[in-house]
Amino acid sequence: MSRSRDRSVSNVETGRSIGKPATVADSVGLITSSRGPPSPPALVTVEEVTDSTAQLAWSPGRDNGSPISHYFIQTRTPFTVGWQRVNTVPEVIDGSTLTATVVDLNAWVEYEFRVLAKNSVGVGEPSPVSVKTRTEDAVPDAAPGNVGGGGGSRSELVITWEPVSEELQNGESFGYIIAFRAFGDASWTHVATSAPGAARYVYRNDSISPFSPFHVKVGTYNSKGQGPFSPVVTIYSAEIEPSGMPAGVWARSVSAFEIEVNWQTLSFTPERVLGYEVVYWEDDTKPETMGKVRVPWNQTSATVSGLSGHTQYFLTVSAFNTAGTGPFLPAINVTTKKPPPAQPPLNVEWTLIGSHLSLYWEPVVAMESESEVTGYELSYRRQRHKEVNTFTTSNSSAELSLPEEDEDYIIHIRTVSEGGLGPASDPLRVHQLSMSARGSGGCILETSPLSLLLTIAISTVRSTS
Repeated sequence: MSRSRDRSVSNVETGRSIGKPATVADSVGLITSSRGPPSPPALVTVEEVTDSTAQLAWSPGRDNGSPISHYFIQTRTPFTVGWQRVNTVPEVIDGSTLTATVVDLNAWVEYEFRVLAKNSVGVGEPSPVSVKTRTEDAVPDAAPGNVGGGGGSRSELVITWEPVSEELQNGESFGYIIAFRAFGDASWTHVATSAPGAARYVYRNDSISPFSPFHVKVGTYNSKGQGPFSPVVTIYSAEIEPSGMPAGVWARSVSAFEIEVNWQTLSFTPERVLGYEVVYWEDDTKPETMGKVRVPWNQTSATVSGLSGHTQYFLTVSAFNTAGTGPFLPAINVTTKKPPPAQPPLNVEWTLIGSHLSLYWEPVVAMESESEVTGYELSYRRQRHKEVNTFTTSNSSAELSLPEEDEDYIIHIRTVSEGGLGPASDPLRVHQLSMSARGSGGCILETSPLSLLLTIAISTVRSTS
């Protein structure tokens, strides 16, 4: 093939004549323009500020191939976490609007602003942050919350409240006005405190009767004027400790670890009684053994637990209220019982025929320092259930009838004594099999495949818990 023919074929393939220069229109493919979210707006300025509004203006950024449809305004203060979108007038800022008024701002708070633009592609990056601008001050419009009080020492009226946050104080020289009056009085007593973070005020006067009702309210003020008061609440002045003592106090050792204390309720006392306090200790040389138990006013007994076995304890009882405890009775002493035997039942043997289980074990002999064994407690439950069944026996043997169900049973045996329950034996795990069985320790000793009864085989396993 000749060189000219090669050139001709090549030109046919490219779609243009020999010797004709290429143009943009002749190029293969489409030309697309670059489109994206708007560039950041510029020059955000705060033009006018009141105690609750700020008027902003800005310059548009490039639309990047898609017209700007909306603007959004965000703000940040020392009291917010990150940037927050704010309400504006107009509520919806279209792409041709370059000014708006931010509303619902707090008075006397320093704000920063930024503007974001949106087009059909998305929201662009925010504008540079405006200069920090503080809104004007105003009279407080928030009252303290959770006003209450009570308690304290004799001749005191304690008033408490939840402080108003700095963000809502609306101006300089912020403080509180505490107003109170005795129940039935017409005039209020007013006291001011200039501590913005104050949350408590104590009024002291010897003329205040114990546990007397007062009406109380707390208001706010700043350099612009006085704000609102909280709703009126009723609190009580400090009371004094009960002057009476419980009578008829006696105690008994329930076990090696518990003592039950009983008394008679106070028949008359001019002071309020909220409850009774039992204080106990081993002796004066062991202050770390001292403890106390409190119960409501309508109870006349208490159980002191967590004690040491075969130990003498001293106990006393008094009435109490918010002012403290009244006089204590002379101490009485009680010795806890000897602890239960530390040894669990051992050498457990059994015979099982059908659903009838017979258990035998070696009697536990208590040491001199332990309580004598008075019986044994057996507890059993189905393995997949929490409900526990128990019964006691005075012998070292027991008869137990288990339901004929295809389920495992867990059985424990422990000693019973006046010192309490002793430690449990290793668990017996019982499972249904079609044979009769006898066992001891951890193995099956004898089996009878000729039995026609539905029976249970038992294996003894040591608890891994």
